[in-house]
This record gives sequence, structure tokens and C-alpha cells, in this order.
Amino acid sequence: MGSLPQLSILKGPTRPLVPNSISRIFEKVAATSATNNIALIFEENGRVSQLSYLQVDQITNRLARTIVETIKAKNLKPNSDGDYIVAVNMHPSDHLILVLLAIWKAGAAYLPLDHSFPASRIDHIIQESQPVIVIYDEGKSSNLAFRRKFLFLLTDTKDFLETPKLACEHLLSTSDNKSDKCLEEKERLHHLKDDLAIVLYTSGSTGIPKGVRIPHKIILNRLQWQFKTFPYSSSEKFCVFKTALTFVDSVSEIWGPLVNGLSVLVVPKNVTLDPEKLVENLDRHRVERLVLVPSLLRSLLMCLKLKKNTSLLKSLKLWVCSGETLTSSLAEEFFEYFPENEYKLCNFYGSTEIMGDVTFYTISRVEQLKNELTVPIGIPVDNTIIYLLDSELRPVKAGDIGELFVSGANLASGYVNGRDKDKFLNNQLAIDPVFSKLYRTGDFARLEKGCLLYEGRTDSQVKIRGHRVDLSEVEKAVSAVEGVEKAVVLCYQPGEMNQALLAFVKSGALMNENQIENILRNKLTSYMVPQVILVESIPLLVNGKIDRQALLKSYENTNNNDDSCYEIDIDYSGVKPSQMEAAKVLFDTVASVLNRSARSAISPEANFYEIGGNSLNSIYTITKLNDEGYHISISDFLSAIDLREVLERMTSSTKIQSAAPRFTAELLKNEHKAAVVDIITTSFYQKADLEQWLMPDILESDYDELIDALWEPLVEKGLSFVTKSDSGKIISVGLNFDARDEPDVQITSKLTVIFDFLESVEGPVRDERLPAGKGKILHSFMMGTHSTLSPKENVAVMQFMEDEVLRLATERHFEGIFTTNTSPLTQQLGTDVYHYQTLLDYQVNQYVASDKTKPFGLAPDSQRAIVQWKPISA
Repeated sequence: MGSLPQLSILKGPTRPLVPNSISRIFEKVAATSATNNIALIFEENGRVSQLSYLQVDQITNRLARTIVETIKAKNLKPNSDGDYIVAVNMHPSDHLILVLLAIWKAGAAYLPLDHSFPASRIDHIIQESQPVIVIYDEGKSSNLAFRRKFLFLLTDTKDFLETPKLACEHLLSTSDNKSDKCLEEKERLHHLKDDLAIVLYTSGSTGIPKGVRIPHKIILNRLQWQFKTFPYSSSEKFCVFKTALTFVDSVSEIWGPLVNGLSVLVVPKNVTLDPEKLVENLDRHRVERLVLVPSLLRSLLMCLKLKKNTSLLKSLKLWVCSGETLTSSLAEEFFEYFPENEYKLCNFYGSTEIMGDVTFYTISRVEQLKNELTVPIGIPVDNTIIYLLDSELRPVKAGDIGELFVSGANLASGYVNGRDKDKFLNNQLAIDPVFSKLYRTGDFARLEKGCLLYEGRTDSQVKIRGHRVDLSEVEKAVSAVEGVEKAVVLCYQPGEMNQALLAFVKSGALMNENQIENILRNKLTSYMVPQVILVESIPLLVNGKIDRQALLKSYENTNNNDDSCYEIDIDYSGVKPSQMEAAKVLFDTVASVLNRSARSAISPEANFYEIGGNSLNSIYTITKLNDEGYHISISDFLSAIDLREVLERMTSSTKIQSAAPRFTAELLKNEHKAAVVDIITTSFYQKADLEQWLMPDILESDYDELIDALWEPLVEKGLSFVTKSDSGKIISVGLNFDARDEPDVQITSKLTVIFDFLESVEGPVRDERLPAGKGKILHSFMMGTHSTLSPKENVAVMQFMEDEVLRLATERHFEGIFTTNTSPLTQQLGTDVYHYQTLLDYQVNQYVASDKTKPFGLAPDSQRAIVQWKPISA
């Protein structure tokens, strides 16, 4: 007898789930937490805000009272679904999370509105969801600016105009005198249907955004699965919230840590968009897990390779990819940097309607990826069943491709206004009421050896930077542009680095690609604006349908033409003669990277992002420049106004500086003393990385005393030097000692606090990890440059001094150079340019002096002391 074929049905573990709201769970955690346990940390523009669990609980109780009183005072009613929804238009901050938690405590649900949403999208969301109130950032944009942003553009938006608005700052100030006790159940708002927590709007299959209703119970199911499968470690203190609030992934980023007593680090948007800053932030806080889209993973890996620092992000053990297709090649690239079996790379699959994640696959070694172009999407989460069904909703056999349906405790409770009921079907295959509904994902998959493999979409939806984009919605917007006769919107190479959203347009109007794209920017969210390609005709198949493959092939052939970058208009007007060689490399590199996607001429005035660049290909551009010997930091490249500024910022060991004046070094002599005192004083007193926190107790005369005490041994040892310009002026000084033969000097000033601190961080590293004995370690003790140097000259002189220290150390047969950097510039140069090894990265505000005080306690968490070592090859 033959065996019965295995059907494509996968069931996740069954786990008990006790219904509860996330806000109530938070209150229990806050009640049992120590009063000083930090819940929220936010750093922006030098401001550091920390709120304890007790503070967050009390503040949100007061805010919740104000929200309820405002709604009841205005006699505001729930929407047509019976839901009390509060729309939130705020930038990432600690205040944002306070508002979200307060909305829940009030009994309402929150609905995020992104500042980048076009007016038409805001219009639709407000009209359909009917929020009782909108809370917004007054600090980021005043009430007038807020109204101009939305109201001026929404010329026919009666519903929005009539929706009450409340500035976050006003909400906070008017709540100060409220009771900080939690609201009783009778005081809270109550939805008509269920325990609605969040409404998230996604691109609809009809091209019209639709709101997904997410109750507390499905959030709880998703979080409880996470806590069991990927538990927080005993060393895990900080978690990051960096995902846009309109993404469902933000839910687990915020609320997972907060119902477990951990600290949430709120990452400002400018840091999230800068891979270099994001890496620094994650590394500094020893973050151990991260959720990100594959395109951001690719950016971070490129950033790590560019920095050539193998110690970065070594605490980050769990990497979770979702929102886009994760390719095997990218996963393999991950394990080129992170050791196998020590780090986990996970591929989560899902959508907003199913709480973001319903299946998962964990990779810990490369051999798991063999024979597959994309990483599997794995197995179901708790209390979830996955079905692969045919067109008649019957399970397909294992190995066959079927449409993916989801049932269980991760399903949303439908859409706002009951839209698209055909997406949530009655499950004829189950008896248990937990599995009574099926969600139709619109994805194809197959089951191989108990593991799900993704096989693409059944409709026109794709993922762009983690956002679900319906190509028909974009196509409709392009076709509506006056003068466009025909438009076809396609996605080229989804999930790959060169992924592109393309609009092939046949137009009878005298408009170019840029003009059409500018019109679309006022209609579509930024990530939905396609690259417009004008064509003379749209190719058809023999059956009369559009030949989409021919269009993609024409784009690919144009893009892969090796000579295509030379067809792009490159304009060198205004480039200085001394920079022409570098400009040719920069402009040709940009042309080769952007290629067919370049929107306009490449010139000194061109902005990289406005002419077709993005954060991913910007790092690729920097990498290629690095290969050509031209170095620029990622942050400098990202923040440059135009390519002229990029050219100016190409610093450190670049060929641009080859024409810089020559410097000479002289070993320290008595005649140099006055110049040395002047340079050391201005470098350390006026620039004051550590000294600033001891002011006014530090005096300029203290440096006279310091140099006096050190002068004789500095000259005697012959390891220190001054740098002279070609005119003979002393422009810098490098003071060095044998680390095992440093003089014991007495100083009476407050500078002792700084030297005690430096000894506390350097001593254990020096004594336990570096070679023993004299003549082994050259201690680069102090470096200073003349205050009249420009930033560019300053970097050039510092590089010369670094070379001179290396020459001295090599000549005197030292085994390596030891130093501690407290300046962000020297830290960056030491790591990225001079390739020192970081032995200790210390947060200076944590230092406790011998008198039990914290002399640098007011310093931000971002201020570090980095102890580094550079071994010298024999």
C-alpha cells in the first residue's frame, strides 16, 4: 500500500495565553521595578533624557487623565467601528512613547501618522479612521506649521479640519497637576468590539491604503512567543526603538523590553538614517538584538567592512531580518564578519495583518543556506497554523507551491470600516475557535522537509525598504499625471542592492523624467516615488498584454552597459585645479554607481541623493572611493550638501592632500618649551573634552605647572617632538613616554582628576594585556596642534604626527603604541584611518573618583574614552 501524501499544513506550538492589555502589564512591571530602573533613554543634539519606570508610570497616568478629560469634555464619540482612536504625528523621542502608553492607559488605540506621508494619504486615513483627536509635535513644528503642512495641502478635507488637535507640549504641561494614580476601569474609554490597541495603515491591494485593527491580545501572543524563543539574556540592558512607528516591527521594539524591565534607547531619525552613527550607537550601548530590513543589514555590513574594525557590534548576537526578501548571498556576507555558531541571523515572515511575524527561520552557520537563493521563511510561531492552499482552498501536497494562508492568535481583527472582508475568511479546516479565521496573505510558498520557502506574490505588491508598496497604486498615480498616455510600474531585482522602482512612461507632453518625478513627490510617500523612464512605446506580447520582462530587460541592458557611466553628463565647472584629479575619481565613481538611475548631471552643485542616491549605494560609493585611495567618513558623506562639499571633506590619507605643505619633526629641545606650553594649553584647556566638566576649577596656568613637572624627563628620554611647517613655525607637539618608565611627578591642580581617571582606564589594560618590561610600549601621552590651523590642516598635521610616532616606535624597537583618545576626531582617526585596536571603550560619566564622586557625571553617555593599541610588525 502507498503512504498518504503529506499536506502543506504546519502548526506552531500551542501555548496558553491569558488576555491582558500591554499597559496593564507595564504597570505591574513598574510596580515591582526599583525606583531608579531606567525605562527610556533619548539622546539628541547633546540632550540626554532618562526616565525611570516609576517616572514613566506616573507621567503616563497623568497624561491618560488629560486625554480622557479632553475627549469627554468635547463630547467626542468613537468612530463607526465603535473604536476610540487617537492619531499620533510625532518624531521618535521619549515623549512619543509616553504619549503612546498614555493613550493605552486611557483605553484608546493609537494610529501613527508619518511626517513623510503625502497630503492625500493623510486625507484618506483621517476620513476613514475618524480619530477622536490628533496629538502632534509642537516642538518639531509649531501649530501653524503643522496646519500648513496638512491643512493647506488638504484643500477639501473637512473631516481633518474638524478633528481636534493637541500639541504634545501642551498635553504634558496641562497634565502636571493631575493625579499620578492609574485610572480605574470605569474612568477609562471603552471600545465597542474588542481590546483594540493599534491601527496601522498599509498599502491596499486596490491601491487605497487600509487600516489594520490590532488588538492587545495578538500583540501579547507575538511577544510571548518572542520571550520564549529568543529570551532576553542576563547581560541585556538596552534595546533600541529605531523602526518607524508606522511599521508593525516597532511594536516589539518598544513594548517587548518595557514589559520585561529593560531600558529602551529611542534612536533619533537622523541616527537611524546614518549607518555609521547607528553602528556607533548600537556598539556603545552593547545592544544585543536588532530588528532590521535586509537592505539596512546590507548597509551596516558595508559600513563595518569600510571601518575595518573587527570589534564593532560584537555584543549584537541576535539579528532579525523582516519586511523584505533575505537572500542567501547577504546571509553569507553576514557570516563573513560574524563568526558562525556565535551569532544568529533570523528571517521573520509576516505582514501587518498577522502582527508582523508568523514564521521564522534561524541561521547560525552558512551550510544551512546551500542550494537556496533566498533564506527559508521557516516554521510557525506559537498558536498559529500555516496552510498552503490551491485555488479551491484545498491544501496542496508538500513540495507543491500553494497560496499561503494564516490562522490563529496572531491575526488582526480585520480592517477599519470592515473593508476587504475577502482577506479574512472562515476556516473550514479547523474546529478550534482560535483558528476559526483564515488570513489570505497573497504570497506563494512551498513546504520542503517541514520548512517553508517563499515563492513570491500573487498580486502586484512588493516590499521597498520594508514598506509594502502596491505597484497598481503607484501606476495609478503616474497615469494621472497630465500628459502621460501610458504608464507601467515594475520593481527591478526586489531585495537586491540594486533594487529599483521603475515607471516606464509614454508621454505626449513636453516633460522630462525629473518633471514627472517632481509631480509624483507631491502625490506619493517618498519610498513610493519611482524612477521615471520615458519610452517611445510599451512592448506587447502576442496576446496583447504588456511585455513586462522586455521592459525590465531594456532597463537591465542599459544599466549594465560598461560604457553607460560615460553617457551621463559630468560637469567639472568650478572645480579647483588642485582638486581636479580627485574630482574626476569622485564624479566617475558616482556616475558608475548611479548609472542609469542618475536623475541629472553630476556636478559640484549636485546633491547625491537628489540625483538618485540612497543610503545603501552611498556606502558603496564610499567603499569604491576608499579603494581608489580617497577617504571620507560615512557621516561626512551623508551630511554633505553637494558633491563640492564631499570633495572638500575627503580628508585623512587622501590624494587630495598630496599637495599639502611638507612638515618636519624635531625631537624636543629646551628652546621649544614656550611653544609647547602654548599649544598644549590651547589644545586641552580651550577644547576641553574632559576638562569642560571640571570648569571653572581648571586654570590655564595649570598646564604651565604640568609641563614644568614633565619637561626634564620629556627632553631627556628623546621620545617627544614638535612639528614645524615649511616656514619653520612650530604647529604641533607630540609628547611620548615609555609606558613602563614614566616619571612620577606631583601636580597640585585639578588636572590630577583627569590623570587619575586616565590611569584608571589605562592601568588595567596596560598591566594585564600588553607586553611587560621597559622598551616595549610607547605611550602616546599627549598630542596638540596649533589653534590657527584649519580643520583640513589639522587633520593633515595629526596624520604627520601619527606617522612620526610610528617611525619613532619602530626605530626604538618598541612592540607597539599605546594611547587613550577622548576626542571624537582622534577616536575616528585612530580607528578608521590609523587602524588602532580598541582595547577598552569607556563611558566617562560612569567614572567614580577616589572621593566617591562622579567628576564627569554631567557628560552625555556618548562621551567616551577609548583605550587603543597599535602593534608594530617586526
